[in-house]
Amino acid sequence: MSDTPLWKPSADEIRSRAIYQFAEDLGFAKDGALDYAALHGWSINEPAAFWSKVWDDCGIVGDKGDEIFRPGAHITEAQFFPEAKLNFAENLLRFSGSGDAIIASGEGKAREVWSRDALRAAALKFAIWLTSKGIKRGDRVAAIVANIPEAIIAMLGTSAIGAVFSSCSPDFGEAGILDRFGQIKPRILVAVDGYTYGGKALDIREKVLAVRVGLPTVEHLVMVPYRGLDVPQGAVNWEAVQSKDAPADFRFERFAARDPLYIMFSSGTTGKPKCIVHSIGGTLLQHVKEHRLHCDIHDGEPMFYFTTCGWMMWNWLVSGLASGATLLLFDGSPFADEGRAIFDIAEQERATFLGLSAKFIDGLKKAHLDIKSTHDLSALRTIASTGSPLMPESFDYVYEHIKPDVNLASIAGGTDIVSCFILGNPCGPVWRGEIQVPGLGMAVEVWDGNGNRVHEVEGELICTRPFPSMPVGFWNDADGARYRSAYFERFDNVWCHGDFTVETEHGGYVMLGRSDATLNPQGVRIGTAEIYAQVEGMERVTEAIAVGQQWEGDVRIVLFVVLAGSVQLDEGLVRDIKARIRTGASPRHVPAKIIAVPDIPRTKSGKITELAVRDVIHGRAIKNTEALANPEALEHFRRLKELES
Repeated sequence: MSDTPLWKPSADEIRSRAIYQFAEDLGFAKDGALDYAALHGWSINEPAAFWSKVWDDCGIVGDKGDEIFRPGAHITEAQFFPEAKLNFAENLLRFSGSGDAIIASGEGKAREVWSRDALRAAALKFAIWLTSKGIKRGDRVAAIVANIPEAIIAMLGTSAIGAVFSSCSPDFGEAGILDRFGQIKPRILVAVDGYTYGGKALDIREKVLAVRVGLPTVEHLVMVPYRGLDVPQGAVNWEAVQSKDAPADFRFERFAARDPLYIMFSSGTTGKPKCIVHSIGGTLLQHVKEHRLHCDIHDGEPMFYFTTCGWMMWNWLVSGLASGATLLLFDGSPFADEGRAIFDIAEQERATFLGLSAKFIDGLKKAHLDIKSTHDLSALRTIASTGSPLMPESFDYVYEHIKPDVNLASIAGGTDIVSCFILGNPCGPVWRGEIQVPGLGMAVEVWDGNGNRVHEVEGELICTRPFPSMPVGFWNDADGARYRSAYFERFDNVWCHGDFTVETEHGGYVMLGRSDATLNPQGVRIGTAEIYAQVEGMERVTEAIAVGQQWEGDVRIVLFVVLAGSVQLDEGLVRDIKARIRTGASPRHVPAKIIAVPDIPRTKSGKITELAVRDVIHGRAIKNTEALANPEALEHFRRLKELES
């Protein structure tokens, strides 16, 4: 391991960061240096003082109450701000004026700008329309929407009146949508008429109408004419909803911090997706903490995360409005214009924060794009990456070919907490292949199978204390049994996230893949990311997925590879792959079988689905292929002769 970080901020840069100023007030920062470990320790040992300061420093609008933290007998029973009253939309719309709130673009779409006042007016129009239809606190509004301003407006209008918002992207299949929204019984359905992806224009009106039929609780379908298609009979045109003036005297009703805001869904590859309920206060507090302190988002700065409305990063991005950020939206393929479209926007809008998926960065690397020579990203301070572990070689690529003086913040958390457990520190060094720090207020540790904390040893990512963005619970889980089973069965009264992780000598983290997909040959636990780090650095391999196959009373590693161009998997390439894994990882990581496939199944948010592949090769039924973006890829793994010997 190198003893030199890839990047380290100067003392002057550190002094300009919001987290430095936050820490300086508390005595944890001085003379251009921040003692992050001490600040983090205080944040988890004094939760009431820490979260109260976050509320105050981040300008949360609402009634905080006197009690900040109320412990519970079980971690799930703890409450943050139990006396507070606040409104999510009021906080996101608190910045007024003609300044830019949203700048949107997409494949085949012209640049569109929404001012703060215009966004507020549109959101309140939707809120008033919902109220006129009898929608009230706790009712569900579901949306099949592209990453466009109307999606944000629908969410803001919904949360303004205390209703609950849930969304998916328009590429979901009919069954996948019904598996999700059918569980939560929405009264309102908002949908786009179509979308464009990879240069192909798609009309989804027929699918939307079929979904409405499958959701008998839906009383009104609101159609956003995103592609300008005719609105089906019986649907309400979005433009009609927006036709009346916004009320000048609108008053935001304030709700309890634990009242529901979002219902989000697990990927669902092992059954119907879990309906995860997130709260108003927990989501807001966690997001403003991460945006202001960990991502250094400032009022008026452009913030860009490439995402869809079916991925939690959309919910995370939208909360940037509460910090005064200008949200940059792009709808379409991230590889539009050979991957340059994203950077065109970042350059044109002078983005200070850019969020990408690890797979996208890996794709840029394989395409040998030298972004720093074609784009001026001088305004950019932070590049964030998530979705899957960011390989060490991808760290190198970012600093060599995108921007050498940037805080590369690999982040990890998930839909389960609509936020991060571990993420960036703009005042600290970036080490190759490592996520920088545990989040403030997050009591993150790595434990072995016996519940002992370990350092520089592979183990489970766990959180020992409560935090605001823990789910309120699961929908239709009245006694909380499914919720507790999902996170608290592995270790009693401790959140176990299901990620296989190493805490490094620098106090950072290396993600090794999902622990429930962890390989276990001869009883030795191996994270799949350790294999991918070696294989995906090879020019002849485009992508890979590794699973464990039950074999002769043990588990053997099977590696499936997608090969570049006309490359064939011959004996020479098999030897090269095994040699690279043996040298770069260890002999125990070397797969027993290497098999070429034309495609690898992945979820809608781009994550490869190791569990689905594992089930297919063992002949088990896949309960919810609608959770996959390309379910047809599973056929490549069925009844393979190579796995019979």
